[in-house]
Amino acid sequence: MRIYTRTGDAGLTGLYGGGRVPKSDARIAAYGAIDELNAQLGVCRAASLPSDIDAALAPLQHELFSLGAELSSPESSSGLGLLEEAQVTALEQTIDRFETELTPLKTFILPGGSPEAAALHVARVTCRRAEREVVALTAAAEVRPVILKYLNRTSDLLFVLARYANHAAGVPDVPWEKNL
Repeated sequence: MRIYTRTGDAGLTGLYGGGRVPKSDARIAAYGAIDELNAQLGVCRAASLPSDIDAALAPLQHELFSLGAELSSPESSSGLGLLEEAQVTALEQTIDRFETELTPLKTFILPGGSPEAAALHVARVTCRRAEREVVALTAAAEVRPVILKYLNRTSDLLFVLARYANHAAGVPDVPWEKNL
């Protein structure tokens, strides 16, 4: 099988379960942003992350692939609802576990610090954009609420992991300085 099919040459793409839509469709933007987030997590995992951060990211990639598959289907009853509240709870538990190692924030911080933290911050803002794309999709299609919860917690986790990466590298977070 060849990687190119030529079926998208006119700006349309196929949906899981059938049907074709423009590549600019809100559904395509939503699952495309999820794919970008997953790719960014791959970049993070290819960096020299502490093993506990890598272990936290590994299941996210699989879950995001499942989420993308669900969003690629126009049928909410397609049976692809692979993410559930248990995954949201697991994200919260992971956030809590990593936060116990960090000093409480007293100011806003800027993305940066160590290269690993910077990569995790890029993943975080990619996640926030993916969340906005999924919210935009809700204006035209049914999206299970757990998906929005999951994306919101994922970005929270990535923020905490970025701080933890700085902590593990012995690099301070970069505080925002007002009126510089």
